[in-house]
Amino acid sequence: MASGGFSVAALWTEVNRFGQNGDYTRALKSVNKILQECKDDVTALQCKVVCLIQSGSFKEALNVINTHTKVLGSDVITFEKAYCEYRLNRVESALKTIENASEQTDKLKELYGQVLYRLERYGECQAVYRDLIRNSQDEYEEERKTNLAAVMAALSTWDKASPEDLGLTETTYELCYNAACTLIGQGQLGEAMKKLRKAEELCRLSLSEDSDMTEEDIDLELAVIHSQMAYIMQLEGRTEEALQLYNQVIKLKPTDVGLLAVTANNIITINKDQNVFDSKKKVKLTNAEGVEHKLTKKQLQSIEFNKALLAMYTNQADQCRKLSSSLQTQNPGHPRPVLIQVAQLCKEKQHSKAIELLQYFSEQHPESASEIKLTMAQLYLIQGTFWVFLSVLFLHSLSFTLYEVSALVTMYSHEEDIDSAIDVLTQAIQHNQVEEPGSSAHLSLVREAADFKLKYGRKKDAISDLEQLWTQNPKDIHTLAQLISAYSLVDQEKAKALSKHLPSPDKMSFNIDVDELENSHGATYVRKKAAKVVGDNAAKEHGQGEVKKKKKKKKGKLPKNYDPKATPDPERWLPMRERSYYRGRKKGKKKEQVGKGTQGTTSGSSADLDASKTASSPPTSPRPGSTTTASSGVVPPRQQKPAAPGATRKKPQQKKKKGGKGSW
Repeated sequence: MASGGFSVAALWTEVNRFGQNGDYTRALKSVNKILQECKDDVTALQCKVVCLIQSGSFKEALNVINTHTKVLGSDVITFEKAYCEYRLNRVESALKTIENASEQTDKLKELYGQVLYRLERYGECQAVYRDLIRNSQDEYEEERKTNLAAVMAALSTWDKASPEDLGLTETTYELCYNAACTLIGQGQLGEAMKKLRKAEELCRLSLSEDSDMTEEDIDLELAVIHSQMAYIMQLEGRTEEALQLYNQVIKLKPTDVGLLAVTANNIITINKDQNVFDSKKKVKLTNAEGVEHKLTKKQLQSIEFNKALLAMYTNQADQCRKLSSSLQTQNPGHPRPVLIQVAQLCKEKQHSKAIELLQYFSEQHPESASEIKLTMAQLYLIQGTFWVFLSVLFLHSLSFTLYEVSALVTMYSHEEDIDSAIDVLTQAIQHNQVEEPGSSAHLSLVREAADFKLKYGRKKDAISDLEQLWTQNPKDIHTLAQLISAYSLVDQEKAKALSKHLPSPDKMSFNIDVDELENSHGATYVRKKAAKVVGDNAAKEHGQGEVKKKKKKKKGKLPKNYDPKATPDPERWLPMRERSYYRGRKKGKKKEQVGKGTQGTTSGSSADLDASKTASSPPTSPRPGSTTTASSGVVPPRQQKPAAPGATRKKPQQKKKKGGKGSW
């Protein structure tokens, strides 16, 4: 009997009943009572570990296993130990536990495949799942095929391998989704979009059969499919549609932090240096807890690169240097952290220092010299040293990457050699047509070639490029309009035929209120509205029609001394000096200037106030050094009249304005 009055057999019965009902919390309580009586009962310890795992208490379960290692043994509970380590994100420890097991059971192989996938060892993972599918026949076969399809998609996306066709039937939306991801890795974006459409349809069909699933639950399940659709649109250059779909996924607030992080990161890449405030909000989603366990190393690396670029766009120079330096330490041979540092230096107008940094990195890492030298050549081009630019650029053979093509086209455009620039674009398109037909790089080159030719008036040459783009995306109205404009110069009948594909004016209306747009903040021109006339409105209401407003003519202003009887001077329009009766200014009869003296003088005649002219006053004293006698009639300075025109005299001091700053 147990201490609580229950027998051990009764407790085991409870454990069995609770376990069958899925009530592992109550089963754990019964197991703990058994262990109080039998501390080293192997079966009870195993049941306790299983109950803790089913309750999500993986850390406690692993502690029980490690505490009772001697009792349980190394092989009795190997799977449970490895599974707890896997769920606690101790993937390396889980791999070691599985490899040290004496016997590889089927459930250990299943877990082994999951561990290899998390470690991004996709080749070994593929072999494990193919062996499991070949040697297993149970109700989990569909899940194994789904996992195998996910492995093939990872091989295509991250390892850039060409996976073989395993003949997996796409009967579920998970299989369709993984098949679409494989096609994206191969650059077949059109086929991938079709697969995603099919996956969306299968998902809605399967989930709608469940009465407990609401429309919101279905949208949450479809979020990962919609995010992948938006990614394809982004690769195709349909950024507005992609951004709209990305934001719909964000608004749903899915619980998958990995999905949120990837979606937010893609929005940041679309925003670039625009809408940085939105990007700063979205970057917080990439810092959620547990993101590092949901994404691959390359995904996490891309997110960190974008954080550094966002810091540069938001003028956080110190933060940008800190992030790029940390990335360079983690990835010594990767050129992107150095390129971010160079971009920051260029933003600060330190081009010479940027070139030195690129030269040092290219010497330390020759395998990355191709991309580095292109950037170096671009900097030489900015500085105007074209010969150095060409010598750096052609030190290695061209592979027609977007960087090389962009640099060459920029150089030729600067030199106004448009034909050579078009030749470079044509060769690059032909190269990608053979190597990667239909890829995002190929379509991007075609778009740039078409825009470049249209920019320089080569509409006839742009027709083939525009046709290729419109065939790839028939819904692109902008490309269709460009194609019609180009054909109008060559074949007007073809232009008329293509114009039938344009949508009707009703569909093209954007429901924009022009008045509201003109009156909005920031409008450069605002149309003035005519003032309403009350009389006009009243006349219209009474049916009198529109009343035209008569303009009154303003009378010209006449001079104050105007005499209507006198004949006006016929020479009144000529300047005074050019009139026939002008005789010039008379000398010697200039009026006495009043108020020109110093402060305190009167407006009376200066002669009346001259004391030297009175009989009782003594004669004025001559100036020192003067030979003039007292009877010469010298006038004191304060009574002297202003000098005649042309004579040098001191200008009167201007009065200081009130409130101004002056010196004493």
